[in-house]
Amino acid sequence: SAGLAVINRRLIFLFALAPAVVCGQSVKLDSLDKLADKASEVVTVDLSGSLLRMGSRLLSSDDPDQAQIKKLVASLKGVYVRNFEFDKVGEYQASDLEPIRSQLRDPKWKKIVQVRGRDNAEVLLRQENEDVISGLAVIVAEAKELTVVYIDGPIDMDGLSKLGGTFGIPKDIGSKVEKEKDKDKDKDKEKKGK
Repeated sequence: SAGLAVINRRLIFLFALAPAVVCGQSVKLDSLDKLADKASEVVTVDLSGSLLRMGSRLLSSDDPDQAQIKKLVASLKGVYVRNFEFDKVGEYQASDLEPIRSQLRDPKWKKIVQVRGRDNAEVLLRQENEDVISGLAVIVAEAKELTVVYIDGPIDMDGLSKLGGTFGIPKDIGSKVEKEKDKDKDKDKEKKGK
């Protein structure tokens, strides 16, 4: 019947769109892997949620910090890190970051920190709704070092600093995010005061 044909066409359309919708939710960092040949040091971390949970079993439930990390990791879908250190300036270009930044232009991603200067940094949060932070992306581009961190899943901002130093996440990630947010607040106050 004609009604069944319309339903079938709509189902085919939805199935065709499904991979794009699912892929649009997660940030792929593999476009940066080409920089490994130019770098003097490379750190690559690709931990899916199941690997994170498996790794968190090695943490002690008796240690309060480790217990909190276990709790934070339990709901994460993945942690992905790319860090490249170069011997000289100019080994990577701003255009190398474009594939990452284009993925972060989705309206669900909100830039909460942006630092421009000799060194550049961006911190973005993905919000599914007003109350839920479902992802965190950090891009730090220095003259001789490039770091991109993507945490996929519900983020407890208070507990974020506890993840620093585990699973390839830089030790000072929480303090860097807070420090950059404070800088932005100070700049906003200065602008309002003028």
